Amino acid sequence: MTNLRYRWVIVAAGGLLGCLAVGAMFSLPVFLRPIAADTGWSVTGISTAMTIGFLAMAFASMAWGGLSDRIGPRPVLLVGSTLIAGSLALASRATSLVEFQLVFGLVLGGATAAVFAPMMACVTGWFDTHRSLAVSLVSAGMGMAPMTMSPLAAWLVTAYDWRMSMLILAVICAAVMIPASLLVRRPPAVDAEMPDAPAADAKAAMSVGEAMRSPQFIVLMLTNFFCCATHSGPIFHTVSYAVSCGIPMIAAVTIYSIEGLAGMGGRVAFGLLGDRFGARQILVLGLLAQSFGALAYVLAGNLVSFYAVAAVFGFIYAGVMPLYAVLARENFPQRMMGTVIGGTAMAGGLGMALGPVAGGMIYDAFASYTWLYVGAWGMGIGAFLIAMLFRPFPKPAGAPAVA
Repeated sequence: MTNLRYRWVIVAAGGLLGCLAVGAMFSLPVFLRPIAADTGWSVTGISTAMTIGFLAMAFASMAWGGLSDRIGPRPVLLVGSTLIAGSLALASRATSLVEFQLVFGLVLGGATAAVFAPMMACVTGWFDTHRSLAVSLVSAGMGMAPMTMSPLAAWLVTAYDWRMSMLILAVICAAVMIPASLLVRRPPAVDAEMPDAPAADAKAAMSVGEAMRSPQFIVLMLTNFFCCATHSGPIFHTVSYAVSCGIPMIAAVTIYSIEGLAGMGGRVAFGLLGDRFGARQILVLGLLAQSFGALAYVLAGNLVSFYAVAAVFGFIYAGVMPLYAVLARENFPQRMMGTVIGGTAMAGGLGMALGPVAGGMIYDAFASYTWLYVGAWGMGIGAFLIAMLFRPFPKPAGAPAVA
């Protein structure tokens, strides 16, 4: 009974940690213009820190996840939280563009990865029932960043210069994330799945190397890559697309807010549907819907139509993302969950890094965003078809179904 109550503390701590970690990374768009005006650094150069951050998140995800499998999530989260606060503080003191790119992009991006995979792996181990909902709630906390941390950064930068504002964010991250990390405990499921335990099925005795080579893991990685490549371009370029359609910048920015707000509902709704009908089935249907949601932007031309498409698209793409962690937990042992989720997160991070640059190249080549959304639709169909190939590991006779 104690575990049943405490597992929701883990969910709350995970949502809070994710909100601040993601919010720290996504404060850069808010600080972009003030940094450029103060330092004379190019907007492109400052924005490159974000690309570096995405790549650092991708490649660090499996390393942090694997480390959490060995030593537990709490030490990893403590180190990651400390690095996030420290890198924000150091970035606020940067005296050159290269220094800023390395500190904000490489260090902060890599530290942010210390939260996602270890936290998702931890939560999946605490829940046998309501697992999809629990993971979705943690993801919803991460999705709160654009509606909490970004406005906070915007308010700070109106009251202080960007350096002081970023330093204040560093203090907030340290004051909140380090104590929240102390609330996280290793899931009890690990104790029941030690490698030398009598194996009831094939996956119980699976090694990490076997897991990495399994068709299930490869399909999850490829699906997540194409899934994230589907929505990253539209997320990054839609405000610019709306402005090109004649919508004022101030109004265009609200499209992103609508997308984020709808995503909050999508995470919870898809979590409930995953618990009711199965994570794989809902993921496959969600990926198909996501592809057409991206294509629908081609039809948008005024603010109302942009709001409608953004609400639907945000609801779907945010809803499908937590289901990867649920599928991983249903098919791989908890003792390697950080490594598995870290691997899928790495693939997703690479997909996220692809969208912005591909969208920019398409616009430069055609002076139009139409082919960006058509290409996103194609990526989405690819994700759907790959997900259809996923086949769960066979369950042993008499094994209970996972709710």
